[in-house]
Amino acid sequence: MSRVIELRTGLTVLSLSAASLLLAGCLGGPTYGTGKSANAQLIDDLANLATITPPKRSSEVAYKPRPEIVRPPEGTPLPAPQKSLASADNPQWPESPEETRKRLREEATEQAGNGTYRSPLANGGDATSEEQRKQFQEAKRIQKGAYTGRRYLSDPPADYRIPASTAPADDLGEPEFKKERARKKAAKKSGSGGGLGRLWPF
Repeated sequence: MSRVIELRTGLTVLSLSAASLLLAGCLGGPTYGTGKSANAQLIDDLANLATITPPKRSSEVAYKPRPEIVRPPEGTPLPAPQKSLASADNPQWPESPEETRKRLREEATEQAGNGTYRSPLANGGDATSEEQRKQFQEAKRIQKGAYTGRRYLSDPPADYRIPASTAPADDLGEPEFKKERARKKAAKKSGSGGGLGRLWPF
């Protein structure tokens, strides 16, 4: 059965090739650098599609052996493994919410007689220390530009940030709402402020 299919495929290819040769001889036109016209190239491509057969798969797979394990030289001891940082012994290990609550309750119990002590639990669980609050406020001031030195290369030199002695540093100028009010007054006086004056383009 497979031989019959192969024979039919071969005959189909031969007939299509012969037809493409005949058409290539009969039809004139651009060849696009292939030596064949567009129609002949199309028929040749279709014939090539008909001859596509699945590739034969090899049953044997070429396995490559794994390389040998790299061992240290004889008599050289290996370094001890590094201690895991993800452990409760680490001082920077974050507290769980339960541990934080327990610590704050114990602290509130110790400061029961102190009238100036304010429990972080009374502020919605805000356990921010005074030092952290100061650091946050300082970071906000720096973010708004309250720093003396240059923090980035794009910052101007510190000398350029100092205004000249003759500069009107305290003069903020006229407020914008006053400028807007004066502009509207001037527009009304000129006649283009309201009524039909708004429709007149000139």
